[in-house]
Amino acid sequence: MYVPAPHTSQVLAEVLVQCLMDWNLDRKVSTMNVDNCTTNDAMIECILDKISPRSLILGGQLFHMRCCAHILNLIMKDSLSVIGNAIEKVRESANYWTTTPKREEKFIETCAKLGGKSTFLMR
Repeated sequence: MYVPAPHTSQVLAEVLVQCLMDWNLDRKVSTMNVDNCTTNDAMIECILDKISPRSLILGGQLFHMRCCAHILNLIMKDSLSVIGNAIEKVRESANYWTTTPKREEKFIETCAKLGGKSTFLMR
């Protein structure tokens, strides 16, 4: 369905409520799963102003559900940004040691001298 600009919470809520009513779903909705955008938070409030919570399943108690996949994605992006420099250094190191067979031999030899076991294999 076309949603006219600007995509404010009020405009989105109006279009969504109209769709729900046109499709006779306004009394059959239990939840709305949206990401964590602040516009969506405001949109949910607007929808609840337009549709009586009594007409919703469970009285609208679980109407606003946040997308777990989106939350997990945000957590992982944040976590990876913290260790991003370390990951890049490990990649650079692996690239350095795999550039030539001689460097790999030196790496394996150094691991053996330090008492470590190398599982490093040439491609």
